[in-house]
Amino acid sequence: MTKRNKKNQAEQIVQEEVQVVETPVEKTKKEQWEEFKIKSKQKYDVIMEDLKNPVKKAVRRRKVGSKIVAILRGFIFFGLSFVIFYPIFQELSVAFKNPIDLNNKLVNFIPENYSLFNVYISAEVLDYWRSLWNNLQVSAISTICQLFATALAGYALSRLKFRGSNIIFWIIMLTLIVPPQAVAMSRSFYLGNFDIFGFFENLLGHSLKLKGEGRAIVFYLTSLTGQGIRSALFIFMFRQFFRGIPVELEESAQIDGAGVVRTFASVMLPNARGVITTVALFAFVWQWNDVYYTGLYEISGNAFPMLTSKMITASERLQSLLDYIKMDLNHPYRDLVIGLGEGITKNPLFNQAILNTSALMMLAPILIAYLFVQRLFIEGVERSGIVG
Repeated sequence: MTKRNKKNQAEQIVQEEVQVVETPVEKTKKEQWEEFKIKSKQKYDVIMEDLKNPVKKAVRRRKVGSKIVAILRGFIFFGLSFVIFYPIFQELSVAFKNPIDLNNKLVNFIPENYSLFNVYISAEVLDYWRSLWNNLQVSAISTICQLFATALAGYALSRLKFRGSNIIFWIIMLTLIVPPQAVAMSRSFYLGNFDIFGFFENLLGHSLKLKGEGRAIVFYLTSLTGQGIRSALFIFMFRQFFRGIPVELEESAQIDGAGVVRTFASVMLPNARGVITTVALFAFVWQWNDVYYTGLYEISGNAFPMLTSKMITASERLQSLLDYIKMDLNHPYRDLVIGLGEGITKNPLFNQAILNTSALMMLAPILIAYLFVQRLFIEGVERSGIVG
């Protein structure tokens, strides 16, 4: 009995110790729970006060709005980038694709068999290097003439106030609305037999024929007289830019004894670097891509090829070029042309591939040039009055 009593007493002592230990733990958990509820209530009150605070509400609305605008801007930029770069990527893929893969539906963007055949054929039908040089020459000289004429006109209309200047300006602006087809007939007849009040007829015995193959002077003449491609737009850009230059610069130049011409050359033009770059790029690109006036003035031909005219008639010379390759026993692409078969030129996918490659080769110099002038171009657009 003594041993059993001692055992019961020991168990009782252990239980009491456990109870003593458990009691503070339970109290601690309850206290922690109460503290958690109090802190949560305080945080909730703070959040509700922030939500009801009009100042913080406006700041929060502005932050959310800016994030939404940033997301929408990202989607728009991505969409525009896709629209711009997808055709270029597609043309690059077609340019280096073997003609055998054109009818293979499993070959989409990445060619299975790489080949320079399309590039070679496009270069031949375009007469590429001669046409490239002629395009470069005509576009560069026309751009210089456009810059000279439109800068002078823009400066005169913005600074030299004379009676009827606004009327002349709006008449020039109206030429942007008139389609070129409306005056094509009269312009063609006039430039085909060019004369100034019978001057050349009396001096030479005949009028000047400015139209015809290789007579690119017609572009230079129209550019110098403010009748080039989109000259009215360039005059507007120069006028808006010169109007934004402080008058004090001109007055200080006039105090130093500078006249109108020196003020224009020494004060205005050095400050117009951005708009000059913009106008030069626009004028060069539009002259480079011109098809209508090149055909109207009949400039392009075998002796003076132009890229745009050659690209339009590329499919007409394709069959004769392939026949020539077949007859040349040492030609590197002879086996490939024979393998394509006789009806390859009737395949619309092949014709489209040659046209796409030709367009890419025509576009490549412009893209390369733009990489070097993009900063000045953007600066000129911002300061020339196009955006407002």
